Amino acid sequence: MKKDIHPKLNDVCFVDVSTGRKFLTKSTASSKKSENIDGSDYHLLVRDVTMDSHPAYTGEKRFVDTAGRVEKFQSKFSRKR
Repeated sequence: MKKDIHPKLNDVCFVDVSTGRKFLTKSTASSKKSENIDGSDYHLLVRDVTMDSHPAYTGEKRFVDTAGRVEKFQSKFSRKR
């Protein structure tokens, strides 16, 4: 294998915004924010949806407001005469 061509593997902490749960793992992703957990520094990556809060994993049915999206788009991007 060639040296210095592969991305660096970092210790990261994914944080779910809606539940607050933290997932410690390794990833090539990095962040300027870091957090010290159990004596180790982890790059802190904040996510809106993870397996802890996604409806496909939790079995919850959530109502997503789709009404008004087309009207909102048309009013935003329609030409004004």
